[in-house]
Amino acid sequence: MFLQTVGFGIVTASILALAAVGFTVQFSVTNILNLAYGDVMTASAFVAYVSATAGLNPWIGMITGGIFGSLFSYLLNRFVYTPFIRRGSKLFVMIIVTISMSLILQNVMQIIWGPNFFTVPIPAGSSVRFLGMIFTTSQIVIIAVAVAAMLGLHSLLTFTKLGKAMRATATDPELARNCGIRTKRITDLAWLLSGLLCGLGGVALVIDLGSFQSTTGGEFLVPIIAAAILGGVGQPYGAMLGALVIGMATEMAALVINPEYKEVVAFGLLIVMLLIRPQGLLAEVASQKEVAA
Repeated sequence: MFLQTVGFGIVTASILALAAVGFTVQFSVTNILNLAYGDVMTASAFVAYVSATAGLNPWIGMITGGIFGSLFSYLLNRFVYTPFIRRGSKLFVMIIVTISMSLILQNVMQIIWGPNFFTVPIPAGSSVRFLGMIFTTSQIVIIAVAVAAMLGLHSLLTFTKLGKAMRATATDPELARNCGIRTKRITDLAWLLSGLLCGLGGVALVIDLGSFQSTTGGEFLVPIIAAAILGGVGQPYGAMLGALVIGMATEMAALVINPEYKEVVAFGLLIVMLLIRPQGLLAEVASQKEVAA
């Protein structure tokens, strides 16, 4: 049971890594705590559900969901968040705006699909044994997608001019702008990248859960924020580390205590981290962005 729980923790950490890294990449560049993030995940899952029920391969549905998340996040920033930023809205005001968007998205999804549960149809496939752990085919794909996304992000940030421009914009937007970096374009690309990871994470989440409804992504937001803050808000590599810690901790809690307390454990770790080290394990951006307590 312990080894199998470790396997569950790896799967959960993979989903969290997709979501938390997307969340923190967007925040590091834009300084917006997008609390509608979880609901964009749910909307992406519904897009995957619609494409799968229309006859497309479910894994194509994951790509479709990722593309939707990318485009929707870009439009959300361009037509909702940016006008408030131009008026000089600060962090607290933007938090209220993102919460409002979260509620709007949830209610729109409930109007369209109702309070029912839905399932993205995935073929059962065969089970794979590895070091005493058993993974389904869908879990193997989720882990592979997460690993590929993290390696791709690492390559982008380390070896490309775009990645260096994103890092410069996250560190000091004004200095980056004075050095000739087109920070507005970098911001747009950050939202597109964040939305892609958000969409992929949302579809991966509902595939792993088996069923979902309009509030599923919003309920998953606490572990996402916990992972992001644990690693240091604005630190993609910290978010990867935080996802691993939160993923393992919540699954171990399900084994030792009760599966119903998984989110409680994530919230507890979040509170402890805020009390002990509010800037996170890898903290460079949090204090600059005014998120450290």
